Amino acid sequence: MSGDMEVNSWGSSHIRVQKFCYEWTISNFSFCMRRIRRKITSPVFSLGVNDEVAWCLRVYPNGVDEESKDYLSVYLVLLSCPESPVWAKFEFWIINFQGEKYQSRKCTNAISFLSNQEWGFRKFIPRDFLLSHQQWFLHEDQLTLCCEVSIVGAAFSMPGQTMTPAIKDLRHIFTDDLGKLWENSLFTDCSLLVAGHEFRAQKAILAARSPVFRAMFQHEMKESLTNCMEIHDLDPQVFKEMMGFIYVGKAPQLHNHSMATGMLAAAHKYVLEGLKVLCEEALCRHLSVENAAHTLILADLHSTKQLKTQALDFITLHASKVCGTSGWKSMLKSHPYLVTEAFHSLAFAQSVFLDPSLKFLKRF
Repeated sequence: MSGDMEVNSWGSSHIRVQKFCYEWTISNFSFCMRRIRRKITSPVFSLGVNDEVAWCLRVYPNGVDEESKDYLSVYLVLLSCPESPVWAKFEFWIINFQGEKYQSRKCTNAISFLSNQEWGFRKFIPRDFLLSHQQWFLHEDQLTLCCEVSIVGAAFSMPGQTMTPAIKDLRHIFTDDLGKLWENSLFTDCSLLVAGHEFRAQKAILAARSPVFRAMFQHEMKESLTNCMEIHDLDPQVFKEMMGFIYVGKAPQLHNHSMATGMLAAAHKYVLEGLKVLCEEALCRHLSVENAAHTLILADLHSTKQLKTQALDFITLHASKVCGTSGWKSMLKSHPYLVTEAFHSLAFAQSVFLDPSLKFLKRF
């Protein structure tokens, strides 16, 4: 006797979503409302310390156009990413003086971000409302703005209960394997000499990661013919950290200010834009009265606009202390045009503070 056989099966799909929140406090915010600046840009941030997808926030205290001039405009900006586009949702809100969430505005649909593209809200909150409730939202003249970002990643399917998702992200496996080539000097075909220290590497990997190395190996230069190059202007420890970034995309020593300054120079020389962004972010976090002048010089030398803006803002806010440091006195002699820029930044801020009617002036 035969009977029907019933077969049951099931499946599921998962979309990877990475979520993180960035909190940004802007000091002396009422000055910005008097049109000292058309826009304010936050420090660079990312999901993790070594994540190559870098973001920042932008606030336009007087709107972005004629229609929004009576509002604060807020935007999330994608600065750099290894692959585009990046799909993300986001939510903005203000933290009041009691630490409570206020004026939440969210983008409910995932938006496609391209590099250097910004998305946000033109009419986030009325300027008059903010100014008339300063005790609630501008405690000690500080605005605290939060942005939660949800990055929508790839989808993966599970056709059955016995199907096990990958234990480790394939990208991490790939970088770990490259890291082993570097750490163990496997299958190397070139030698790099830095202050008496030899580093063995693979030309193909160097050429893929840096256009400067690629140019060296493509043309009939000494380095290409001998498979050996001497590097005279980098510290061996800085070079070792830079090579670690080339192979695995990580730079764990950037918490050290000296290492961050050296790595910025290396990143600039070998056109490693991802590393340059990480160094810029680290140096923005490290800004202090003692190093502000030196940081301004570095930012100007290596063409890092965000770091230069942050350094000028810091010097403007702490001018009396910075001007007494040895770094400032040295800059007076070596980079007088930067002193002029800092002076104009300070003078402009003071003029608008003393005479709010100068609202149509623009900072050059």
